[in-house]
Amino acid sequence: MDQRSSDKKRILLVYYSFSSQTKNLLQALVAGLKDSNVKILLERLEPVERLRFPIGSIPKTVGMMILTFFRWRFPIKPISQKCYDDYDLIILAGPTWSYNPSGPVLSFIDRDGKKVFKGKRVVSLISCRGYWRVHWYGLKYMLKKCGAIVSNVIVFCHTNPEPWRTIGVFLKLAGRIPEKKSWISSYYKKYGHTRQQVAEARRFGEILGKALAEDRPLESVDFDSSISRS
Repeated sequence: MDQRSSDKKRILLVYYSFSSQTKNLLQALVAGLKDSNVKILLERLEPVERLRFPIGSIPKTVGMMILTFFRWRFPIKPISQKCYDDYDLIILAGPTWSYNPSGPVLSFIDRDGKKVFKGKRVVSLISCRGYWRVHWYGLKYMLKKCGAIVSNVIVFCHTNPEPWRTIGVFLKLAGRIPEKKSWISSYYKKYGHTRQQVAEARRFGEILGKALAEDRPLESVDFDSSISRS
């Protein structure tokens, strides 16, 4: 076997993306990681019943927000058996739903968490409107209960100012186009993450991959930047 191949660090990246915002960040993160000597397995969580984006109406959006506030679980399909293999690092990524991890991620942790995370280093990636701390504290607690070694968190917040950020995201979920509404468009420029944030995700991938390759403590890697959490 090639020595370089056998020395590769192995990373499992488990994610759920509702509106493609998490997926966009992950694609950039993976591109940065690939600059290091790593091998990556991507595992996308798939709900048993397809979750539609946008949700489509104001009443349905309100109903979804109530469910997710109370951490409603959305059942997912079985994951690949490869997820139970040994990895040097697991990255768990997903959006914030009403201050909490998304329903598919919660279902994944409930069903598979102990088998996947026990004894493994875990870095979380959170895509959110802005209120991510409750999500992170709850997620960290659940991961530790599964036996994970929680090493760090990467957070990306939407960049529009409040209260327009909250109003805009709500309207987007309800199937409206707030960027084109005259009363909000000057404050709400874009749904989701910017190109600068995607570029920052790639940079984070580069520094994470380098730290992993050099066997440095991942807790010491600084992912707190004005671009990601602006």
